[in-house]
Amino acid sequence: MSELFNLKGKVAIVTGASSGLGVQFATALAKQGADIAIVARRLEKLNTVKADIEALGVCCLAVKCDVSKNEEIKEAVCEVISHFGKIDILVNNAGIGLFEPAEIQSDETWNKMMEVNLSGVYFFAREVGKHMIENKYGKIINIGSVHSNVAMTGIPLSAYCTTKGGVLMMTKALANEWAKYNITVNAIGPAYFKSEMTADVVGDASFNEVVKTYCPMKRIGKNGELDGAIVYFSSDASSYTTGQILSVDGGWTII
Repeated sequence: MSELFNLKGKVAIVTGASSGLGVQFATALAKQGADIAIVARRLEKLNTVKADIEALGVCCLAVKCDVSKNEEIKEAVCEVISHFGKIDILVNNAGIGLFEPAEIQSDETWNKMMEVNLSGVYFFAREVGKHMIENKYGKIINIGSVHSNVAMTGIPLSAYCTTKGGVLMMTKALANEWAKYNITVNAIGPAYFKSEMTADVVGDASFNEVVKTYCPMKRIGKNGELDGAIVYFSSDASSYTTGQILSVDGGWTII
């Protein structure tokens, strides 16, 4: 059974890997033996993560890339292929959270959210997908959210929910198009975990009441509780699973 989850010999790209969930995803895949390309805008932070990943006994490449810029995505994918020779796994994790009430939502905020959270995911999948189609193999994991399926009282999430709902349907559509090439496309829908992006939200005392109301487990996620999902979707254990979202949310979406 353990061989189903073995990633030795595989190469994975993890975007948004300079902090937070991206670091967790990269670490989980490295622990299963995958070589890792970590991608983000902040190279100095990536280099710190790179050292930690390499300490696990795998190869790691740090690549600076702003996922809102298509040319940088293309360059990053080419750099990874040039370095490792292939890409087997893409974890489309890069994202931002900018929250403004819909009635006063600025064009700038809306457009930035779409560029990073939706277009960045699509164009990274497109560029990596071309390579995977040639190889007739690939695992793409898009990081959605609990807000791929539900909104929430108390926080103005219209733009964020739009992007994460879009990620879910993008996952289904790409899974449908690329299944014939032996490429699976799935998504993970985390609820709230401590990270750089969620610090202001989860650090607010009133948020504890929100969690108690909406999460049956009445807590946010813990470090490591996404590892099983990312390894499953990246490995041969999920060879007949595509177009799905796995909500890792303490039951948030069941009520």
